[in-house]
Amino acid sequence: MTSYLKPGSARTVAVIGGGAVGVATASFLLREGHDVVLVERGGIGEGASFGNAGVLAPSSVVPMSMPGTLMKVPGYLLDPLGPLSIRWRYLPTLAPWLVRFVKAGTRARVEAQARALKPLLDDSYSAWLPLVRHAGNEALIRREGFLAVYRSEADFAGDAMGYQLRRANDIPYEVLRGPELWAFEPAISRDYTIGALFRQCGHTINPNRLVRTVADAFQRDGGRVIQARALGFAVEGGRLRGIETDAGLIPAQAAVVACGAHSRPLAAGLGDDVPLDTERGYHVLIADPETLPARPILDASAKFVSTPMETGLRMAGTVEFAGLEAPPDWKRAAHLLTLGRRLFPGLAPHHPEARVSRWMGFRPSMPDSLPVIGRASACAEVVYAFGHGHVGLASAARTGMAVADLVAGRPPAFDLAPFAATRF
Repeated sequence: MTSYLKPGSARTVAVIGGGAVGVATASFLLREGHDVVLVERGGIGEGASFGNAGVLAPSSVVPMSMPGTLMKVPGYLLDPLGPLSIRWRYLPTLAPWLVRFVKAGTRARVEAQARALKPLLDDSYSAWLPLVRHAGNEALIRREGFLAVYRSEADFAGDAMGYQLRRANDIPYEVLRGPELWAFEPAISRDYTIGALFRQCGHTINPNRLVRTVADAFQRDGGRVIQARALGFAVEGGRLRGIETDAGLIPAQAAVVACGAHSRPLAAGLGDDVPLDTERGYHVLIADPETLPARPILDASAKFVSTPMETGLRMAGTVEFAGLEAPPDWKRAAHLLTLGRRLFPGLAPHHPEARVSRWMGFRPSMPDSLPVIGRASACAEVVYAFGHGHVGLASAARTGMAVADLVAGRPPAFDLAPFAATRF
């Protein structure tokens, strides 16, 4: 499609969504000299960006659907502490997404998906650095590495293809066994006997504060934030006039859809029926924990991440399919607390309620683990940036850079064809 966006021209750009992707994108666009308005119906950084594990992990190139994943699903569903739950009433709605998810898990497709994710996640710590440095709070992100731990060699061998994908994409890691692992991370249980260390990974000590801090700098530099719900687009003759919201029309010559799990209706209004669904994720946080790891740790069997935060120890993860309307199942958070105590035996067996907080949020997930980044079919002046699933925080900055390239009419730094809305 021919772009109407001419190189080097500044314009009013409306970015819909105040999460990590939207805020990073708005910040990079403002640096380009555009008049940028950030449209968010709730609070900045209070969606999925509030409660995620905070990991900035280039190692996350491994897609969710892998060869053999389908065979593991019954076991996951039967395990009360398992990483997957499906509300059966939601299954008819979810079924088309699940079919695409299974089809995405062939060897050839996951190899292509990992190659596509590589430049999007590449050195995500450094990608965020100019934004937090400009905001005056570089201490919000750290590079202490990321550790995946396993109970047995058999468990580690079960993830062999994931490590093959990482090696194929030049993502280094070190294998630590037994005493070497326990000396490196003394907080973990001795029941975990093998680990994979990714030294290049980073994390944030507070994802919500990271996003809000960058958003504050955006406003300090002249960016605008409007609290409103985006309803659609005013388009005439293929040209964008503005964003239609519940607060009225916001004039704009370009727009970005970056509102995560709520992006599908907006894309549909522009001619793109994308198979976006939501993986509901939970976290539990212990304030003033008795023990604290030095870096994020993935329990690779139970599929959750424990991250040291400025507010305590956060255990985040699990996948629940139930849509956007069903109430939370707080047993999922309670299971995370049980698993966290198994991973960290130094934690007390019980904590006062005042020291434990729980959260549930919506990961915007595509069945092939690739976000949607690119131009809308019905209007080239609207750019998509949503569907990042488990890697939203890690890929937000490079997504913002790619969107800024598109709005400026420049070729992006990496191929966006795998992320096209029309790929399905």
